[in-house]
Amino acid sequence: MAEITTEEIREYLRRIEGQVISLEKLRKEFNIIPGSKSFDLIRNIMFRLAEQKVVKPNARGEYKIITQVVPVKVYGRERRPPIRLFFPKDHNTLEEMLVAEDIVIREGDLVLISGRSNFGKTGLCMNFCGENIDSSPVLMGNEYTTIDHEPAPRFMNRLDNMDWIEWVNGNGEDKFTLLPVYADYAEHIIKDRINIIDWINIDSGEFYFISKVMEEMKRAVGKGTIIAALQKAEGASAGRGGQFTKDFADVEILLDQYGEREILMTMGKVKESKKKVTGRSFAFGLSQGVKLTDFREIIKCPVCFGKGWKGTSPCQNCDKLGYVDK
Repeated sequence: MAEITTEEIREYLRRIEGQVISLEKLRKEFNIIPGSKSFDLIRNIMFRLAEQKVVKPNARGEYKIITQVVPVKVYGRERRPPIRLFFPKDHNTLEEMLVAEDIVIREGDLVLISGRSNFGKTGLCMNFCGENIDSSPVLMGNEYTTIDHEPAPRFMNRLDNMDWIEWVNGNGEDKFTLLPVYADYAEHIIKDRINIIDWINIDSGEFYFISKVMEEMKRAVGKGTIIAALQKAEGASAGRGGQFTKDFADVEILLDQYGEREILMTMGKVKESKKKVTGRSFAFGLSQGVKLTDFREIIKCPVCFGKGWKGTSPCQNCDKLGYVDK
């Protein structure tokens, strides 16, 4: 039997880049028997390949096959302009959210909506879907379909309540795509489309996985955009997963309760904007689960500095809200 060659090993490793392999597995793959010249030769081949940065040995005697990359040409390439993602509108004025004109959205961006349960996540997601209906958005997640893969009754009711949107085309066909997906979202992302996931469920104790989930979705969406919702604790500065939720978010929207009937919207991370957006806060009402009303910018109360209390007494200037209209 002919001795194993470096080129044979290199070609095999090229097909499994990113994986881990041992000498034992390599010998089995090439049917190398103990006592043959190739049995010891393969160890020397892997040593040389490690020097050439084709593989990287680890402490367990295994080898990580390094994914090979080539330089990326920059100048002379087409420059792609920002894309137009339509933000929800105030139902009373029909004007788009105030921050929409300041935020720059590009291909492959991820808009993350982190909010308390029943405080506007689905309402915003549905509005993003409706305002961008002519772009054939994709819907998936826990809010839209039943375990029997049927449209959820509450979802159907929200569609009816958004009577200013034409959900079907002239042939009576859906202008959006509804997918019964509740996990492994990246595997079901439709490339180059607006994909809306409401909401991403991560098991308790494994919230740090959210960063990997978001990274995989962004890799899958191509020239499209992702709008994803996450659950958030009251007053938390991030969704479940904490700082990990911010790793791959390009725009972060945080939702909390404002007073008894309204929603507080705070802009978290914003990767690119025409002027300062991060840290700005807004308030709005939400009727029938989908109709945004009285959308306005608010600022921290100058009397209590956002605490809602002045000493031991409720702040009279902001009615204990901590904010006042700008």
